[in-house]
Amino acid sequence: MTLEELVACDNAAQKMQTVSAAVEELLVAAQRQDRLTVGVYESAKLMNVDPDSVVLCLLAIDEEEEDDIALQIHFTLIQSFCCDNDIDIVRVSGMQRLAQLLGEPAETQGTTEARDLHCLLVTNPHTDAWKSHGLVEVASYCEESRENNQWVPYIPLQER
Repeated sequence: MTLEELVACDNAAQKMQTVSAAVEELLVAAQRQDRLTVGVYESAKLMNVDPDSVVLCLLAIDEEEEDDIALQIHFTLIQSFCCDNDIDIVRVSGMQRLAQLLGEPAETQGTTEARDLHCLLVTNPHTDAWKSHGLVEVASYCEESRENNQWVPYIPLQER
């Protein structure tokens, strides 16, 4: 491996860490400000009613769920809708970290059903010009990825 290749690999890893941290920051800020819609069905309902308020769609899945055909069909439909409405899309892994970030209980005690964290929408109402550093960073990464013909970039969320 040449020095240029090593530097490029290091830069890519560093960029991925930066974007992963930006996604985490964005999710926490969006939830705190009630700008986060959680769940495949809830997201589909929102996108049907007010797609212009959605600024980012996160599709979350771990490796063991990759074979879930129903989930993959939902993802395909959501991705298509997002592309038609110019909504940035990101696929993430690390469902445990996602649950941790969103304050989900570690285990449900039978009385509480866990929320469906497979689809998350970040919204920005038209009356508000909310900008978070995380949103700017993630949007920039999505644009960069599209320029490289990667329409749905992948970001692993790191366990802590």
